[in-house]
Amino acid sequence: MTKNIRVRFAPSPTGPLHIGGVRTALYNYLFAKKNNGDFILRIEDTDQTRFVTGAEEYIIESLEWCGLKFDEGVHISGPHAPYRQSERKELYKEYADLLLAKGFAYYAFDSSEELETLRKEYESKKETFFYSSKTRLNLNNSLTISESEVKQKLLSGEKYVIRIKIPENEQIVVNDQIRGVVTFDSSLLDDKVLYKSDGMPTYHLANVVDDHLMEITHVIRGEEWLPSAPLHVLLYRYLGWEKEMPQFAHLPLLLKPDGNGKLSKRDGDRLGFPVFPLQWIDPKTKEIYSGYKESGYFPEAFINMLALLGWNPGTEQEIFNLQQLIEAFTIDRVGKSGSKFDPEKAKWFNHQYIQKKDNKTLAYLFAPVLIEKNISADIKYVEEVCGLMKERINFMSEMWDKSAFFFTAPSVYDPKLIKDKWKENSAQILTLFSENIVNLQNHNIDSIDAFINEFLTTNQLGKGQLMPLLRLCLVGNSTGPDITQIISFIGKTESINRINNCIQKVK
Repeated sequence: MTKNIRVRFAPSPTGPLHIGGVRTALYNYLFAKKNNGDFILRIEDTDQTRFVTGAEEYIIESLEWCGLKFDEGVHISGPHAPYRQSERKELYKEYADLLLAKGFAYYAFDSSEELETLRKEYESKKETFFYSSKTRLNLNNSLTISESEVKQKLLSGEKYVIRIKIPENEQIVVNDQIRGVVTFDSSLLDDKVLYKSDGMPTYHLANVVDDHLMEITHVIRGEEWLPSAPLHVLLYRYLGWEKEMPQFAHLPLLLKPDGNGKLSKRDGDRLGFPVFPLQWIDPKTKEIYSGYKESGYFPEAFINMLALLGWNPGTEQEIFNLQQLIEAFTIDRVGKSGSKFDPEKAKWFNHQYIQKKDNKTLAYLFAPVLIEKNISADIKYVEEVCGLMKERINFMSEMWDKSAFFFTAPSVYDPKLIKDKWKENSAQILTLFSENIVNLQNHNIDSIDAFINEFLTTNQLGKGQLMPLLRLCLVGNSTGPDITQIISFIGKTESINRINNCIQKVK
């Protein structure tokens, strides 16, 4: 009988969630939902020294903003609760003791000072020290001292750690769904710490135990965990769970825009774009880090952008909603090499989603800005303005700067445009235009266009003699949509008032 697909996203609450972590959560979610499986949130907080207040809540809020819904987790519980490792610490000792009893692990009593001394000695010889099959028989552990001495040390409360006993000269095979078969030489691996005398397991033991007990079928995680995979394979073997071992998939790194190195948490605002989904305020320094939400990104645009950083659908399609991503996603189309983050492409995605929004939704989003500006406008008019201007913006925060002239007359005029386009007869041309447009009966674009063409013909004028002047009067600068659209929106009377006001101010 085929097991139900179960995946987990297991972050540590050591700070804000990086977009690389969000992508890992997203790929886990897509894989689970594609296969009618379960998506679980587990908080791995075994390293209490790195715990950051508010980080767990930030992780949950970020993933909720992204629209990634969990089936089980620390915030919703489930049949395998608790989902916070610090609340599960009693059970890990049982498995550490089992590894000791089987001879696959051992007590190590070396102090941090002793180990640091050894590291410096090795460094002086231009070598690297690590606790391994090559060094462990010369160190202070239960492999080199008698059983009675071990018991005495434990009874006296001497500090210890429990280390895995990595086999000598073995080729450890990891089958990876993205990278294929990856082989590791055990002689190059160190005897990692599995359990500490403070009663807390390390990531490695807790991770494997929890994945087994929570019946995780696939471990989809970042490439940085690939070097740990052989250790995890050994733990599954040593604990007697090799047949139930999950399948592994190690995702490629997110790279800086220039491709030079991993995109880190420190790269964010320094490079001019967010690397966190939501704004983060450091609880210690009070330093503020920008987020995609606060920067004006729609969550669906953010998710769409992230999905294509490392995975491709095998087609030219770039715009996917979440359901379409679920239907299209397969692990075998995730690449092996790192993906360069492109901040301009991220803006492009948001622009595409603004185009997809209906005008009523955009007007609702824009309304608070108008209220802040003390502008009262009919909602239908606001919807029409948003519909006209949405193709010109990447973020809703840009809507006011791009469309302010639809709601209020310009109070200043671009001096460069005046210098380039205002001639001796400009005031005369504009006055004549305002006197004639009074007779315009229809305010639709076709009628306005016909009127302007007739005006130019009758007065033997070129478009260059009139249109830039009208734009100066109506907008205040050289930006904006077609003049006929602007006149149609603001109306004949307002257009005349703006033309006459501009004439007086420029003269």
